[in-house]
Amino acid sequence: MRLSTVSFRYSRRGPWILRDVELTLRPGSVVEVTGRNGAGKSTLLRLMAGFVPPSRGSISDRPGVVGYAPDVFPVDQPFTVAAYLAHMSRIRGLPSPASAAGDLAARLNATHLLDQPLGDLSKGSAQKVGLIQSLLAPPDLLILDEPFAGLDEQTRVELPVIIEEIAARGGTVVVSDHQKQLQDHPGADHWLVADGRVAVSPSGDAPRETPARVVIEVVVDADDADEVEQKLRADGYLTRRSS
Repeated sequence: MRLSTVSFRYSRRGPWILRDVELTLRPGSVVEVTGRNGAGKSTLLRLMAGFVPPSRGSISDRPGVVGYAPDVFPVDQPFTVAAYLAHMSRIRGLPSPASAAGDLAARLNATHLLDQPLGDLSKGSAQKVGLIQSLLAPPDLLILDEPFAGLDEQTRVELPVIIEEIAARGGTVVVSDHQKQLQDHPGADHWLVADGRVAVSPSGDAPRETPARVVIEVVVDADDADEVEQKLRADGYLTRRSS
């Protein structure tokens, strides 16, 4: 799958969210996507999943079966968890809906949720349902937007195992990972979204984001200025004195 000079904005005169993105996704690869809130990570994932078209550029060779789990699962639907998963299984044409959903629910510690209405779910429980529906049909391309948010420890351990299984059979996995749970995942590539661009680093060499800087004004007595400034510089801070 290839993104060629992909740019995107939400309206004709709106600001560019992404600009001239060039990316190639290899079969069997795992990609961790990081960046500040609002940098465009979710937009990038939605473009790759095919939910929105690029404003400019093109996306080619998207795999046939795409699994996608959003960062916020839409719980305002008139289903129990089991009924929703059965509905999604029928949409995907699966022969044994209950079997696929049940097996995934067991792996993700979600069996106890199957009879609950979607609207009653907590953030973490809704996240599990989103993960399960993205995995119902074995995906050739799996895209997960902040999947670790709110998960219990058992599921946080199991999810990387599932990701590795998909990659091992030739599927491609892209994960927006603000919590950096895949930062040290063996063989993972790393993308950093910042300023409308995507910086790519190979496995073992995750790109680091330049931390944001702010100016804090500290007012001290003139007699104490030298001592305070020396202490701040010793702690690694940049100081600038004004009269």
